[in-house]
Amino acid sequence: MNINATIIGQFITFAILVWFTMKYVWPPILKAIHDREKKIAAGLEAAERSKRELEVAEHKSLSIIRDAKQQATQIIEQANLHSAQLVEEAKVQAKKESQRIVDMAQEEIDKEVTKAKEALKTQLATLVIAGVEKVVQQKLDPALQQDLLNTLAAEI
Repeated sequence: MNINATIIGQFITFAILVWFTMKYVWPPILKAIHDREKKIAAGLEAAERSKRELEVAEHKSLSIIRDAKQQATQIIEQANLHSAQLVEEAKVQAKKESQRIVDMAQEEIDKEVTKAKEALKTQLATLVIAGVEKVVQQKLDPALQQDLLNTLAAEI
């Protein structure tokens, strides 16, 4: 093989191209590659950190949900106890009210019975006097009649 000036020229040109590439082109490319590697590594680390934070957040959320369920159960139990207490109080109040109404009705009945007895005493006395007048066949004077009525009413 003949080595002539063209091949040597090509070799020198190639060497200058390689030197120029290594000096001016290659460092920015390597820097870009290293920067990209750093960004990818940082992204992977952030992903791992996010994954751990997600697991911690899931555990916290499960704990919070469990606590909320327990609190809800306690609140429901307290509400049930309170409602039972209110129902019991309402029953007691209703019994008191019904007893008060029964007592008032009994008092009213007693008053009406007393009035009826008084009215019956008065009617009976009037009938007795009317019967006595018929038997005696004379009219009694009003003062004597009232006195007799009072005496009879007291005896009855």
